[in-house]
Amino acid sequence: MKLAFIGIGNVGFALAHNLQQSGHEIIIAHDNVGSESVLKAQSKNSNFTALPVQEAINTADVVFLATPFNLNEAILKPLDFRNKILVDCTNPVGPGISHGLESKISGAEKIQEWATRAKVVKAYTIYGFENLENPSFPDYGLKPVMPIAGNDDKSKEVIRSLNTDLGFETLDVGNLSQSLHLEHMTLLWVKMVRVNGHHPNFTWAYLER
Repeated sequence: MKLAFIGIGNVGFALAHNLQQSGHEIIIAHDNVGSESVLKAQSKNSNFTALPVQEAINTADVVFLATPFNLNEAILKPLDFRNKILVDCTNPVGPGISHGLESKISGAEKIQEWATRAKVVKAYTIYGFENLENPSFPDYGLKPVMPIAGNDDKSKEVIRSLNTDLGFETLDVGNLSQSLHLEHMTLLWVKMVRVNGHHPNFTWAYLER
């Protein structure tokens, strides 16, 4: 598939690089295709191409959003997503590693408000980028779980297939409003690792009897 990335920092690059290694075509969506962030990503993976944001959306099968949450409204409102899948890889984080929207609504639901013609799926947020760079835990004989949430079942099936390519087991937790609880899982991981010094190389697993 053709996958466009709005945001190619630690999270965006880790996902894009691994998906390119799995055979997908990666397009960096940036209105300055010669920017430092684009050139840095291309220096690490020369297979990445770059296009202006709307052109990248028009070309892609799936679009990933991996930007600081506070920039998202301004980024998204001018864009037309043409009923394509938009994967929300962002998190609203407030002071003291709190929920940036005071837990009243999920960030993913705000993304859907701002990207009205997108089919938003929440994914790739509950771990740091380290576990997107390397999701393999060979000592355990199972894959780490990647929960996803969204209102469109067909879109979630597409993300399930990408999860498989990345090395994750998928757990569909329900509609997009469930993203609020995934964002709290993010805050748990971030507080453990970025604040309290736990090592980052751990994930959750889904065990079913």
